[in-house]
Amino acid sequence: MPNALLYAIATLIWGSTWLAITFQYGSVPASASVAYRFLLAGLLLLGWCKLRGERLQLSRTEMAWSALQGALMFGVSYMLVYEAEKHIASGLMAVLNSSMVVINLVGMSLVFGRRMDQKSILGAALGILGIALVFWPELTDVRTASAWLGVACGLGAALLASLGNLVAQHNRNQQIPLLPSIGYGMLVGGGIALIFTLIHHQGLVFDTRPSYLASLLYLSIFGSVLAFAAYLTLLGRIGAAKSGYIAVAVPIVALLLSGWFEGFQWRIWTVAGIACAVAGNIIMLLDIAPVLRKLGLTRLAARLV
Repeated sequence: MPNALLYAIATLIWGSTWLAITFQYGSVPASASVAYRFLLAGLLLLGWCKLRGERLQLSRTEMAWSALQGALMFGVSYMLVYEAEKHIASGLMAVLNSSMVVINLVGMSLVFGRRMDQKSILGAALGILGIALVFWPELTDVRTASAWLGVACGLGAALLASLGNLVAQHNRNQQIPLLPSIGYGMLVGGGIALIFTLIHHQGLVFDTRPSYLASLLYLSIFGSVLAFAAYLTLLGRIGAAKSGYIAVAVPIVALLLSGWFEGFQWRIWTVAGIACAVAGNIIMLLDIAPVLRKLGLTRLAARLV
């Protein structure tokens, strides 16, 4: 499957999960919803792997790395996301989540020795600037202790997710079977959320409303199995730095959906922010050096190679 299609699948699905998550709020504790989502997703994915005849038996080392990836990427980070959205707007959470782009760049440099080229730095900077402009009103509204707690949880979620990306990169480098490792990781992440729910005596409440059941199935099958399979396949091909740029594209999709379904009000900042984010996407993912040379910008083209 082409990289562009993998990128589009992950971006479009995750961009829609912001709306789906809103149907999860209510009588079910957030950690329980995270547990249900990833336990179901893990079982479905491992069942699919068995039908395909993939190797499900991993070595102890492979299982340990898969579990670590799951704990970081599917467990604790998602619980922090749900906690953050109790205190801050989802738009601000999107801004905080986009910091993964920079964290991934730094992490890939420190852990795997990949240099931070000017093209990646410029693309990341434009992307984060674009998201910040889009959600500028929410950024200026962080004043209370509760809001700052939400910011701390959001940044913590982005940091843990980025660490999960680095572990995923390691797992791909070690050629650990992709889909089985994701499946086991989801079971571990869901198990952590389940244990957290029980320890805090929140109760394993389940919501049987059609809206909750539909959102759970969508988040499990599309938001977890399909999107993460596409994303982690892309990560194995182009690295955590470039694939992590999806964190910038996702809020733009979420914004468009919010405009259609939630009446989001567009402003000049919105248009400017989207323009910056799109420019960052183009710089990060496409080879623009030939275009710059044709425009006579040979020095800039040389820097962005």
